[in-house]
Amino acid sequence: MHNIIYQVDAFTEIPFKGNPAGVYISPKPRAEEWMRNMAREMNLSETAFLSPREVEEEGYSLRWFTPAVEVNLCGHATLASAHILWEQGFLRSDEEARFYTRSGLLTARLLNDDWIALDFPAKQVEPAEIPAGLLEGLHVTNPLFVGSNKMDYLVELDSEEKVRELKPDHSQLKRVNIRGVIVTARSSSSNYDFVSRFFAPGAGVDEDPVTGSAHTALTPYWSRKLGKKEMSAFQASTRGGHLMVMDRGSRVEIRGKAVTVFTTEMDSSLIQD
Repeated sequence: MHNIIYQVDAFTEIPFKGNPAGVYISPKPRAEEWMRNMAREMNLSETAFLSPREVEEEGYSLRWFTPAVEVNLCGHATLASAHILWEQGFLRSDEEARFYTRSGLLTARLLNDDWIALDFPAKQVEPAEIPAGLLEGLHVTNPLFVGSNKMDYLVELDSEEKVRELKPDHSQLKRVNIRGVIVTARSSSSNYDFVSRFFAPGAGVDEDPVTGSAHTALTPYWSRKLGKKEMSAFQASTRGGHLMVMDRGSRVEIRGKAVTVFTTEMDSSLIQD
């Protein structure tokens, strides 16, 4: 099984929507350079690499790579990883998925309606000075709010339409010293509480289709603004994705669905033991 790599569309139940992620499970950790090369070969926004930990610790070590860099937190590839663990029989459907990562212990539960619930640390956003080139790169004027956390900047606009119509200058954004920027607005639809888009050209991803890690910041931000603990969110990329989020103080719960699009078998000579 350790020469199989899966491609999963996360935060959707419809193939070719949501955010595609690669998932590779191996009996032991692989060399970092090998994982970097594999992520470049997959050429997806993120590829997840899992290996089981020692029996007394349980769970899986999990790392995420874009085609350009390793990242500290990735929601959609974690969702995809949990989906594969249950779908392929690595875990029973009633077992919790436990992932040991650069962001600490992350867990996932499979719910009765095929939604997967991820438990992530909340990332509080504080008002911040606007870095040079950020608004110019977004082609945005007069934002309602600009703030940041340890990973990204967050920019709130005054309408969903403006978020959807954004056409950023990715070469300009790449020169701004940030991982990424979340652009968000209150939803004009009764189906969702807020919408967002996420741009991270500095991490090798011009626009991420659906970004779980961004919702660790969006959830507490909109929870305070709307006075709601449970919310429905839509990431308005071309592919689009639906998330249910819950503010739990220092943690957030992010729910989504996933669908396996294909599996592929690597040449056995490429597997480095």
